[in-house]
Amino acid sequence: MARVLVCDDSAFMRMMLKKVLIDNGHEVVAEAGDGKQAVQMYRQHKPELTTMDITMPNMDGIEAVKIIHDENPLARIIMVTALGQKAIITDALKAGASDFIVKPFDPSQVIDTIKKVLET
Repeated sequence: MARVLVCDDSAFMRMMLKKVLIDNGHEVVAEAGDGKQAVQMYRQHKPELTTMDITMPNMDGIEAVKIIHDENPLARIIMVTALGQKAIITDALKAGASDFIVKPFDPSQVIDTIKKVLET
């Protein structure tokens, strides 16, 4: 299973994602509450997969994805977005994101998306 970095400014969302990941055999190696921290944690832990919220303080998720993807074009990043942000997903995918999950998410949707991204 994968080593995962979970990035979201909501501690509740991080907890929910962590639970789904751990319950399905993945290891959460680090968490980040904003985009700058996400980039630092990515550099430090070099996870196999990152979940990235779009709207975060200090640096948004799309900017963090650009930086991570510039440093590692093979980085696997799944964007986590609220329903009303679907239009922003195109920008995230152009920035280097691999796929996305819409909040509120269904645990099976999360696992299916992770499997798909890890297989590519």
